[in-house]
Amino acid sequence: MAGNTITKPSDLSCTPSRAARELGLKRGDFDLAVHLGRVHTVPDEEGGGRRVTHAEIDRLRSAAGFPDTLLESVRTVGTTDGAALMKVTSARFTRLARLGLVVPVKFYLNRYRAVVWLYLAEELRQFAADKNHTSLLNGRTPERLRDQLQEGLDLRPRNWRGRHLGFLLHQAADPWERAGALAALLDPVHVAEIVQDPYERAHLNRFRPDPPAHGAPGSAAARLAARIMTADDPDEISWLCADLRQVLEEARCHRPAPRPTSGLAVPRPTIAPTAPPTSLSERRPDLTPELAPDAGRRADTRIRTRAITRHVGLAAPQKRVRGAAPTRRPQRQRPARRSRGVHAPERQRHAWAAVHMPRVTTACTSHSAAAAATAL
Repeated sequence: MAGNTITKPSDLSCTPSRAARELGLKRGDFDLAVHLGRVHTVPDEEGGGRRVTHAEIDRLRSAAGFPDTLLESVRTVGTTDGAALMKVTSARFTRLARLGLVVPVKFYLNRYRAVVWLYLAEELRQFAADKNHTSLLNGRTPERLRDQLQEGLDLRPRNWRGRHLGFLLHQAADPWERAGALAALLDPVHVAEIVQDPYERAHLNRFRPDPPAHGAPGSAAARLAARIMTADDPDEISWLCADLRQVLEEARCHRPAPRPTSGLAVPRPTIAPTAPPTSLSERRPDLTPELAPDAGRRADTRIRTRAITRHVGLAAPQKRVRGAAPTRRPQRQRPARRSRGVHAPERQRHAWAAVHMPRVTTACTSHSAAAAATAL
């Protein structure tokens, strides 16, 4: 019975969320562990993203010092904690990060939309333990480095992009996926200059990974994250463009981009011709009755009757023809009902005249009589 059981590929692996819970990691720490290569993932055969096998989870859980060792390998710190870990001031730590001596592993935007860079605690301890870095931690910063800082040098975004590109290339298993990872760090204008074929460009965008989610799409935080994700240094842009051209050549040889087939005409639906509509005279039934022997006398009487009724103003009676549809009598139109408020102003004027006009007339009469007496 056990030999007839079919094991699905999904039964041998689990989703990243479940793997993070079984390993005791937060989802952000789990993604960082995947990027750093601490946790190995496999592609989903059903096209649902990356998955983690149960064998990989068992390997990590059977390691010595689990889970403290795994948690410490993915622990990140900010500027203040990183400076305390390296036993330097926060200002010196920021200068070292801007010079590219310590590389951030990820970033986030705080509520003031300021970029907060995070660093691996394990890498900071290794940097502080190196004896070659003693002068950078305790001594005076060299003049050449101070001049670069005064000019506004800040290599943190570029170093993060380089590290993030390494994560993407590590997960890519196809030349088109590697090309998509390189195109994700370039401006669409530069990509269009390299990939001029619209079908290839559309196929390349399918393998372009999404940027790290920061805020709602289209928000100020999302635009700031997209600006950090896009290369802006001329040397970095030229290096990425050269790599993209080389990887595209490999991708074209591996599998050309699909394009619509030419030469195949799309059949148009044929519409059967319909018979022309019959004229109104053809569809109208012949309602003319057969003429009787005394048809002339009846016609003469009918004409005189119509003339008299037209002169008087009466409607001529219509004779109903047998077999014809009954005609409806025209309904008499009722006069529109007056609304009570239409003539309200006029009634108010009449009421005012009834009250004030006698007084005005009496006043005018008395004034005329006085004027006449004076004239006499």
